[in-house]
Amino acid sequence: MIINFLFASIKAGIPLLFGTTGEIVTEKSGNLNLGVEGMMYMGAFLSFYTAFHTDNLILSLLAAFGIGVLAALIYAFLTVTMMANQNVCGLTLTIFGTGFARFFGEGMVDKGVSPKLSNQFMFLISEKKIPILGDIPVLGKLLFSHNILVYLGIVIAILCTIYMFKTRAGLNMRAVGENPAAADAGGINVTLVKYIHIMVGGGICALGGAYLALVNGGGVWNNIGVVNGQGWISVALVIFASWNPAKAILGSLIFGAFSVLQFYVPKSVIAIPNAFYVMLPFLITIIVLVITSMRKSKEGSQPESCGVNYFREER
Repeated sequence: MIINFLFASIKAGIPLLFGTTGEIVTEKSGNLNLGVEGMMYMGAFLSFYTAFHTDNLILSLLAAFGIGVLAALIYAFLTVTMMANQNVCGLTLTIFGTGFARFFGEGMVDKGVSPKLSNQFMFLISEKKIPILGDIPVLGKLLFSHNILVYLGIVIAILCTIYMFKTRAGLNMRAVGENPAAADAGGINVTLVKYIHIMVGGGICALGGAYLALVNGGGVWNNIGVVNGQGWISVALVIFASWNPAKAILGSLIFGAFSVLQFYVPKSVIAIPNAFYVMLPFLITIIVLVITSMRKSKEGSQPESCGVNYFREER
């Protein structure tokens, strides 16, 4: 039961990992985008719509990434070029993205019957053992028997970590996030850096929505609860992970465990209403935000200019 619980926790944490990694990329460049929920909703709809009509996994993921990039581009234009309030724009993006997905998603529902992906496509995203590695006792089941999107999420998080902390371009991004005026004086194109990383971050967030629609939904479109607050938890996980995608892997596993806990606690031992388990991830999110807001350490803290628009003439 413990192995099955950990296995389910990894699966449940992957959409959070996508959302958290994407938001870390955005915030490290100096912008706070609270539109993660909306971008995940848009990614969920377009990935499912594309998969339903093409049966092509790659096109489905590209569609999700593309709509996330486009949504983030709009946010970047408003906050970087027009210097609008980042919090307001992010919240607006969440409202718009949620409404966009639900409005067009309703069009896929025919007389109350939700569309279902083909068996061929579901086989592509089904869980498969990696040869040899999947046969290792315990670890084979936990680490080498997942669907392809699980590995994609982990690879993206690792690559983003290497990019941020081991490359010159990542150093430039972090410089812009900490002190854009100094980065500008050093010859870094602040606007370009912000645009690129906001857009890439939005695309990664949208892949989290694709995972929820394609995998968690079991191949059936859920027009109302497909994302269900996962984007907001991802925003909190950014703080929990100290703005480090590698740490987000562990954080997503922990929060994923809270999401599936209700299915693995014996009801005969502890009689707790299911509503408590549904609430638990959000309760833990609040606790994490309170504790981390009290942290005084500069190491692993929010980038200095995050949430503050950069006006070049003021430097």
